[in-house]
Amino acid sequence: MLQIRRDLVDAMVAHARRDHPDEACGVIAGPDESDRPERFIPMLNAARSPTFYEFDSADLLKLYRELDANDEVPVVIYHSHTATEAYPSRTDVAYASEPFAHYVLISTRDPETHELRSFRIVDGEVTEEPVEVVETYLFAHTGADDVPDQD
Repeated sequence: MLQIRRDLVDAMVAHARRDHPDEACGVIAGPDESDRPERFIPMLNAARSPTFYEFDSADLLKLYRELDANDEVPVVIYHSHTATEAYPSRTDVAYASEPFAHYVLISTRDPETHELRSFRIVDGEVTEEPVEVVETYLFAHTGADDVPDQD
């Protein structure tokens, strides 16, 4: 399951809407081994295409150096589909190279609403996973009843 803060979802959707009709793409980094998306990093779609996204190789190299320096990993790799449902294409599956990442797709085909779905893609196998949008990660795993009392 992907647990993600609402502000990060809003940032991905806003990026997808801003770049429409081209596909938008980016990463949300998080602490190594945490599986918690924290830092939103919009990227430029070097392909500038409505049907394909590609990270610029220089930007990607810079990103991975920055992640290494910060002890972070790409927890979420996201991109938009502008005319189809939020489901990985054959090209998306072929290019998926981070087995521990959540691959989030946002469909912007409907100008009034968006569709957001998350997948794990490992060795060409696509598995959809639930998405839980939370306001904060603090106590998100325990439920509201476990919030400490205020004195």
